[in-house]
Amino acid sequence: MAMTRRTAGDYLLEKGIVTREQLEEARRIQQSTGKDYLRVLIDQTIVSERDAYEARAYELGMPFVDLDRVQPDPSAVNVVKEHIARRYNVIPVKKEGNILYLAMADPSNVMAIEDVRVNSRCVVRPVIAAPGAIEDAIRKAYGGSAVATDGATPATTEGGAPVRQQDFKGSVMADVAVYGVREEMEEDEKAVLREVEEGPIVRVADMIIRQAINERASDIHVEPQARNLRIRFRIDGVLHEILTLPKYVQAPLISRYKIMADMNIAEKRLPQDGRIPIRHQNKEYDLRVSTIPTPHGEKIVMRILDKSSVLLGLNKLGFTPETQARLEELIMQPQGMILSTGPTGSGKTTTQYSILHKLNSVEKNILTIEDPIEYQLPGISQVQVNRKAGLTFANALRAFLRQDPDIIMVGEMRDLETAEVAIEAALTGHLVLSTLHTNDAPSAVIRLIDMGVEPYLIAATVTGVLAQRLARRVCQHCKEPREIRAADLRAFGFQVEDPDQVVTIWEGVGCEECRYRGYSGRIGIFELMVVNDEIAELIVRRAPLADIKEAAKANGMKELREDGLIKVLEGITTPDEVRRVVFTAGHY
Repeated sequence: MAMTRRTAGDYLLEKGIVTREQLEEARRIQQSTGKDYLRVLIDQTIVSERDAYEARAYELGMPFVDLDRVQPDPSAVNVVKEHIARRYNVIPVKKEGNILYLAMADPSNVMAIEDVRVNSRCVVRPVIAAPGAIEDAIRKAYGGSAVATDGATPATTEGGAPVRQQDFKGSVMADVAVYGVREEMEEDEKAVLREVEEGPIVRVADMIIRQAINERASDIHVEPQARNLRIRFRIDGVLHEILTLPKYVQAPLISRYKIMADMNIAEKRLPQDGRIPIRHQNKEYDLRVSTIPTPHGEKIVMRILDKSSVLLGLNKLGFTPETQARLEELIMQPQGMILSTGPTGSGKTTTQYSILHKLNSVEKNILTIEDPIEYQLPGISQVQVNRKAGLTFANALRAFLRQDPDIIMVGEMRDLETAEVAIEAALTGHLVLSTLHTNDAPSAVIRLIDMGVEPYLIAATVTGVLAQRLARRVCQHCKEPREIRAADLRAFGFQVEDPDQVVTIWEGVGCEECRYRGYSGRIGIFELMVVNDEIAELIVRRAPLADIKEAAKANGMKELREDGLIKVLEGITTPDEVRRVVFTAGHY
């Protein structure tokens, strides 16, 4: 029979710091609110932060250091840079040979330990200390005030109070540790159902989602590995590893998300899709959830959809004044087709919804067919594709034509049938918005022809094509000027007048506001092709793509790279970032 593991609560009882009634009440509050019972006792001033973390150290079988009495050794402090200590709220206390003893509130934060190991080139031995005492020790050791946040947008609790990144990880790992206090997890379905309703797993699942929203992540990746479970967030278009959880958390955590998304938790061999509605800081979010089977278990990706983000004005998306004026002129036309192109995740949906938001009025009947409906817009009739019921893009479009529409949005033109009905709608006096997957604006014409659309129909209906990408913005808090050779920007279309000419650009050097990435937020890079008579004639004649592109440039189109160059010279983004999102093999 396995020995029962002693908890922090047991330690506090034995020391006479709390009564059994106080402990039971704190645990009842934990069950009803999800708040850690030690934090409840601290907030109620029943237990000091020092006693609570000493109890936690006892529970985990780790050393505890009282930083109010023990002063960190300067020789230890000197081997860890200040920004590393502040980022993770850790402080070296002693160095013995190549061993560095690191005081931290969350000893399971492997990211902190790894960063300190690389930074100090020492073997790191974690010891536990109270987080407030660590902050005071950092301030005394390095000078200045301890930094409470570690990101561009501070994490917040439900009440709006800031939550440090290390507190997020500490809370998650504390609940994981609580959940892990058992001999072995049962595998039957009923056991899994019981486990996913347990407090620790519910809190872990919730904390991961809320932290992703606080970090402005667009996607959450829950990825089973051979020996652990990896959690990654896509922030500003780039994936970052946030947590590595023990393997035993995998089954209940994934099942918890599947239950939240109204999926079948018993089905693990087939992909599934679902949605999770969530309210966070008085804002409504939808999580679009997708699962796929992998050799190590089901992988879940959750796309975070902020309902308020699509109500941005066109002037906030990154258009130059000239491009925005031309686009607004196009969308005010009573008929025709406007296409948005670009890869997945390039912001096409946000642009389309922003256009609809601008056009939306009581005088206009706006209909959309989407797969799926990502955002629900007031005043607009939105229909979701349902292939099992026989509702396809083409079928819905035919029905739309009998609904007296003014404006129709087609989520994506994927086949000839959909394209033909959309063109029919544009020919009969409707404004049609849709998307395609092409590298640039002129390529949309070639794509439609490849799908089987007659060139004369394209020339008669397509009034404009908007290609776009999303590039990361330079952090405004730590950006610094840097001079580069003008010749390095030649690939962007920069006209070099002098071989020795230099250009000033701006780059983020990294700070706490941007989590030392140098970037914070994203900006659109656009390429707008307006179809005039010359381009329409080239389309009818099936002219080569290069000829259409040259005619579009002569008509005022700025290529993606040129629009990116404008934003580089304005200090909004960097050449490397534009190169990453715009340049592809065989292009430019």
